[in-house]
Amino acid sequence: MTFLEIFQYGFLLRALVAGSLIAGLCAVLGVFLVLRRLSLIGDGLAHVTFGSVAIALLLRFQSIYVSIAAIPCVLLSALGILKLAERARIYGDAAIGIVSSLGIATGIMLASMAGGFNIDLFSYLFGNILSISPFELGQTAVLFVVVCATVVLFYHDLLAITFDEELARTSGIGVDRINAVLVLLTALTVVLAMKVVGIMLISALLILPAVTSLQFARGFRTAILLAAAIGVTTVAAGIIVSFLGNLPTGATIIFLNFSLFLAAFALRHLRR
Repeated sequence: MTFLEIFQYGFLLRALVAGSLIAGLCAVLGVFLVLRRLSLIGDGLAHVTFGSVAIALLLRFQSIYVSIAAIPCVLLSALGILKLAERARIYGDAAIGIVSSLGIATGIMLASMAGGFNIDLFSYLFGNILSISPFELGQTAVLFVVVCATVVLFYHDLLAITFDEELARTSGIGVDRINAVLVLLTALTVVLAMKVVGIMLISALLILPAVTSLQFARGFRTAILLAAAIGVTTVAAGIIVSFLGNLPTGATIIFLNFSLFLAAFALRHLRR
């Protein structure tokens, strides 16, 4: 099979389009999360997604509706992390840990009640983007537009709280509202990304393109654009390489991202 022949497959084209959209979202949001030291929120929400998926599978939801069923639970959990950090007077990483452990415990309990881990649940744990349906592709496109429009609309506020939250608060910016917007966008993206790299690897897709771009970028917008380019490139290359080499897609994407990060880190130190 030649390189061009693989694009004759409809399922592969859907995977490339959906993967590119999700990679762009993860990279853009990842820059904000990494700079605010909230990068592990993706991991915490991924564990909540696992519990939500287990609920949907236990209730016999069709596979194309599982992600839709998971969205409300993950959104509420994202807001729960914020409320715990604000009102329980605990640090953000502790709040993430509490919600994360509850989500994973719920998933394990429900999987046990359903008779163990089945093939459907494993596909969400480790990703199966080559099986993405036209309906899921449309859902991804709609949420991509919603997330991008929201980031553009609140860009200056997001920028302000990223670098100095206290100064932003004294300047009259609704910090609590913007924080809620950021975590809700992240929650939506996490639900989408579980089909690309799987629940277990979502946080890497949020973190690696962002930290790689920050090795070189000299401005905030440059960092966002570079992170998006890295994310899209590695996801597209990972899908093609995994298809040709019969490798797990999610793991291949993460290995490519990590390789780029190592190269960027080494090049930065050589330039010094």
